[in-house]
Amino acid sequence: MKSRAKSLKKIDSREKTAVRSMAKIVLARPRHSNPEGKRKGHVTIGIVAIQGDFAAHAAILQELGAETVEVRKVRDLEGCDGIVLPGGESTTQLQFLKEEGLFDAIRKFSRKGGAIFGTCAGAILLASEVRNPPQESLGLLDMTVLRNGYGRQLASDVFYGPSTLKQEPLEMVFIRGPIIEEVGEDVTVLARHEGKAALVEKGNILVATFHPELTDDTTVHEHFLQMAVKGTAKAAMAR
Repeated sequence: MKSRAKSLKKIDSREKTAVRSMAKIVLARPRHSNPEGKRKGHVTIGIVAIQGDFAAHAAILQELGAETVEVRKVRDLEGCDGIVLPGGESTTQLQFLKEEGLFDAIRKFSRKGGAIFGTCAGAILLASEVRNPPQESLGLLDMTVLRNGYGRQLASDVFYGPSTLKQEPLEMVFIRGPIIEEVGEDVTVLARHEGKAALVEKGNILVATFHPELTDDTTVHEHFLQMAVKGTAKAAMAR
């Protein structure tokens, strides 16, 4: 079966409906990048379910052995070892997080060592500085991002590039993604696109300016689960 991302070679405004329906398609597809589909440890990942393909994130994580919970209230974070902030519209998501008390709850979750993974709009929300235009954010990762840095929907596309997570090129689907302009000295760049950091991490925070949930490559989600397992182990030792 062909990769869904390869079918997105030219994503334009007429294809928005198809892109948004990808979460339904992915539910029926095998998502293992490792042949045995090994578990990454028993963890529960909360996925902020406001916008974006949160169902696609859930499908991948479940196939990799994690339990998932849709997060819309602070109480939904109880028992979670990690949080995913998916794509969408960052200003809308920011407003929702503040109205529901999730803005402060996610910051608290991070301070306790919980793993957090932001993709596209989620990357904007995690940045310490947002430009084009300026916007408030959670400020959990030392980096500067430009909103809609890769252009409008018409400029969206699929690319392959090197990463530190695997020997083969990493598949990256960009849909009106932000650009990471700068990162702090202690932020690790895991993958680049056109010379710019596209996948970065620091401690318990992982950020992608692309959409790994819209590909058949589970590498990024596997890495996030490893981060969540480590965070859970550290928290248990600290008790």
